[in-house]
Amino acid sequence: MAAASSLAELRAKIELDLRGRVVSPFNYRDRNVFELVTTGIPSLDAVVGGLPRGAMTEICGPPCSGRTSVMLAALAARTAEGETCALIDARNSFDPAVASAAGVVLERVLWVRCQNADQALRATDLLIQAGGFGLVAVDLSDIAPKIVRYVPLNAWFRFRRAVEDTPTVLMVMEQEANAKTCASLVLRLEARPGEWSEAAGDRERSFVRHSMGRLFRGFEVEADVVRTRVQDVNEVMAINEFKPWRTAGFDSGSKQDRTASFQAATNWSGFRA
Repeated sequence: MAAASSLAELRAKIELDLRGRVVSPFNYRDRNVFELVTTGIPSLDAVVGGLPRGAMTEICGPPCSGRTSVMLAALAARTAEGETCALIDARNSFDPAVASAAGVVLERVLWVRCQNADQALRATDLLIQAGGFGLVAVDLSDIAPKIVRYVPLNAWFRFRRAVEDTPTVLMVMEQEANAKTCASLVLRLEARPGEWSEAAGDRERSFVRHSMGRLFRGFEVEADVVRTRVQDVNEVMAINEFKPWRTAGFDSGSKQDRTASFQAATNWSGFRA
């Protein structure tokens, strides 16, 4: 009892010292209820429910694993709803023509072109603090994993605290997950073998000359939920309304239930998964 009393006193003192600078510094530990918005990919929504507002989502996977497909689908969905979004492009690799073909309304996207991870992190900090964005996508996909690993944990924590209690979806694309518990949702993507078809027709006449001519049709991407503490706020309201005796705990289910597959789009000029 004495230890519990001392801990409560210490917590009260910290909250008093941080009053006016940090809002409810301990609330983030218990928060798992968010407003969810569509990822733009129905099969992915069926597994994760959507992207949480006011939280960080990590999308990780090796090169050509579908990260850009997920990012563009999310940007397309948010801009279609009339929201302003921001894309922080760590290595200046974003292709506006590809994004437009994917349905992204470019007039509603602020594109921040960076040259390295340090510039990208600084831009992320500024944009989250500025507010007003429905989605802030941070593309670190082309940054070497060994560099991203050196991003200090307090930077991820700062991003999480800055986006908390805002309507912004913070999405970070990387080759590896690095934000630890600062991310409320972590998805790992992996591409399945590509699908090919015989070249035929007038459009592919040049391919017909070669017996080994093939056309790339596309590939499926498997998304596995590595970690989540996300629960839809609407679901919690329904639980409280109809079954007040139930707690609002989240059951992530089995691995099979937490895996989704979707077709990566390959009909865009210059497509980069």
